[in-house]
Amino acid sequence: MTRRSVGSGVALATMLACSALVLAQNDKWNSPGLARGNNPNQPVPAGPAPRRDLTGIWDAGQAGVAGGGQTAAPFTAWGEEKARTYRPGNGPRMSPLGEIDDPVSSHGDPAGFPRNILFELRPIQIVQTPNQVLILHMWEKRWRVIWTDGRQLPADPDPRWYGYSVGRWADDYTLVVQTVGMDERTWLDNSGNPHSDMLKVEERYHRAAANSLELTVTIDDPKTYARPWTPLNRLHLGLMPADTDLMEMIPSATEAAEYQRSIASPTKK
Repeated sequence: MTRRSVGSGVALATMLACSALVLAQNDKWNSPGLARGNNPNQPVPAGPAPRRDLTGIWDAGQAGVAGGGQTAAPFTAWGEEKARTYRPGNGPRMSPLGEIDDPVSSHGDPAGFPRNILFELRPIQIVQTPNQVLILHMWEKRWRVIWTDGRQLPADPDPRWYGYSVGRWADDYTLVVQTVGMDERTWLDNSGNPHSDMLKVEERYHRAAANSLELTVTIDDPKTYARPWTPLNRLHLGLMPADTDLMEMIPSATEAAEYQRSIASPTKK
């Protein structure tokens, strides 16, 4: 195996080394998600979906962990130039290990949105209030607020790592979410697909059954891409037992610094 071929996973493996301990835990603690199997003692219920309710702990399993990045639409001239400034650890523009400048693994920056669903869609917990849908992410231990009180998206938002989101029910089983205002320092995935301040993301959460959720994500960024594109199309997420305790996966600046010191920097020599 060449150095280039292992480069993309080393940084992440360094940050998540503790996950190997998960197998020693019981089923109710530190669950990494359905990729390692459901709790056989507590099967999740089947049956019809409840009306306008996404509540629960959901997991796409291994399908949610897109290590190789996404196949994007063609770049505009601006997007092509922007992409050349990135040195990703994966994808068609993959760089040698010592040259990777991924802001997550190299600097400990937040992954941001939509990278947290396009690259590391680990288990999520969805909680609903009368005017919000809250999505709690196991990866990075972040949360998102999706406003459902009828407000409009801001016209000229200050950039945020995870943007500004509003949602509406397209029907009794489909929540449509629009998000704008993402910080340009974030990547869309770990293959270094860029975005501009014109990025708008649409998520469609369709509850197909009591224990089944489908996620479709569409990227619309006319400054960066020649046309809108859909990196996730009806990705299936399964319902996990309600008493599942999700493990902690938090990349940190100190871990990024250690990765640079012990792994990335030596390869430059």
